[in-house]
Amino acid sequence: MADARRVVVGGVDTHKDVHVAAVIDGQGRILGTLECKTTAKGHGRLLAWMRSFGELVKVGVEGSGSYGAGLTRYLAGAGIEVLEVNRPNRQTRRLRGKSDTVDAEAAARAVLSGEARVTPKSQDGIVESIRALRVAFTSARGARAGVINQIDALIVGAPGELRNALEALSTSERVGRCARFRAGGDPADPVEGTKLALRALARRYEALSTEMVDLGQMLGELTARANPALCGAHGVGPDVAAILLIAAGDNPGRLTSDSAFAALCGVSPVQASSGKTVRHRLNRAGNRQANNALWRIAMVRLTCDPATKEYLARRTAEGKTKREIVRCLKRYIAREVFRHLTAPASVPAGAELRAARKNAGLSLKTVAATLGTWPIRISELERGIIHNTHLARRYQTLLTTQHTT
Repeated sequence: MADARRVVVGGVDTHKDVHVAAVIDGQGRILGTLECKTTAKGHGRLLAWMRSFGELVKVGVEGSGSYGAGLTRYLAGAGIEVLEVNRPNRQTRRLRGKSDTVDAEAAARAVLSGEARVTPKSQDGIVESIRALRVAFTSARGARAGVINQIDALIVGAPGELRNALEALSTSERVGRCARFRAGGDPADPVEGTKLALRALARRYEALSTEMVDLGQMLGELTARANPALCGAHGVGPDVAAILLIAAGDNPGRLTSDSAFAALCGVSPVQASSGKTVRHRLNRAGNRQANNALWRIAMVRLTCDPATKEYLARRTAEGKTKREIVRCLKRYIAREVFRHLTAPASVPAGAELRAARKNAGLSLKTVAATLGTWPIRISELERGIIHNTHLARRYQTLLTTQHTT
């Protein structure tokens, strides 16, 4: 009979077909282990078994984003606090050996000691859909790059007349030309055989391009729906927004501070001091895709944002290299992105701006001239094709002024 007053902690080593769980008490004594299937029935059995030892307060799950995703959602739905646990370090494995039971016990002890503190992504909202669609998008993009490399390689080794006809063309022209090749000769002829191969690859390239357009459009719509403020930030496109949303997950509240988010993205400086030497080094850890997304934002702003250009000039005059300045920019941008993720400000909707403009009797040309931009930009903003928080708020202020006057 379990002691109802006893507080217990669980740990789970996850696999594709089975999970292995362990339960320890507040003093770190192992109370039992269990192996169960990775089904809804198995998850229920595991939870009931853990609760049979006392009051279950926390469970550490190894691999909560892959094999343990289903169990993580089940436990969170049952009101159990779930923490992400990294696999045991190599030194521990060398000393104690490797088994599923040992890993499950290590997961429970990591929770009890406070070593495991990260709340896993919930994976139950719109961001999970964005993650799945981006997997398909990046797969199509990678496959298309491989196809065009194969086309280029075939052209380099093609018979002279075919090579001369295609070599000087651009990528789009090559693909269009190759996709229109007709099969009329003997495939045993190297020229005809190469044409058939190029036609198949070119049509595959076109199909992948169409797939990328469709997936990119869906990603743009979903990211704008998930976080309009993030999508409207300067330098943030649909792909960058998707990467940052995926990094934070459907529950961005699990990020305790902008410093934690910066560490997650690998843009926080790491202490490398010793004795009288006090310095920091580059952080090469964290989510590298999110790190690259912040770099892309920084590059866009260095190109066309006056405030960022001014910052570059000032820090350059202080003796900083461009690489150092970009690292500082990424840290500042991480702070801004963190605010957009955890406390996004309201952004005027394009449809609402369009309705207000028509009610005020203003044309696109008049609005664009007043705001110092092109009419097509205002039209794209109203239709949701582009997202620009600064422009949208200026537009809203203009319409409000017109309404009051």
